[in-house]
Amino acid sequence: MVEAHGCAAASLADLARLEALFARLIEEMRLCAIAPVQWHQFPVTGGVTGLALLAESHLACHTFPEFGTLCLNLFCCRPRPVWDFETALRWGFGARRVSIRTVERPYA
Repeated sequence: MVEAHGCAAASLADLARLEALFARLIEEMRLCAIAPVQWHQFPVTGGVTGLALLAESHLACHTFPEFGTLCLNLFCCRPRPVWDFETALRWGFGARRVSIRTVERPYA
């Protein structure tokens, strides 16, 4: 799980920016999307929920512009390359703090 705090509110409501983040993650981590990414933008806050169904499992995000927070969850059932979430979220969303929690699984 990845949580980015202190993000620019407008960036968290920018669907094109989130789509680009997902595309970059999927490509650079050599993941396999098996369906188009699904997006929902909430009308009041502008927050976005996104879900990519992957052959390896899933990639999800939830943004909270009113709190300056972006949450990502990548569940992967195979070993995957390390990705620099911190730099990507600082540059792409203005995150001031990024926390990354990794769960090691015997099958991944």
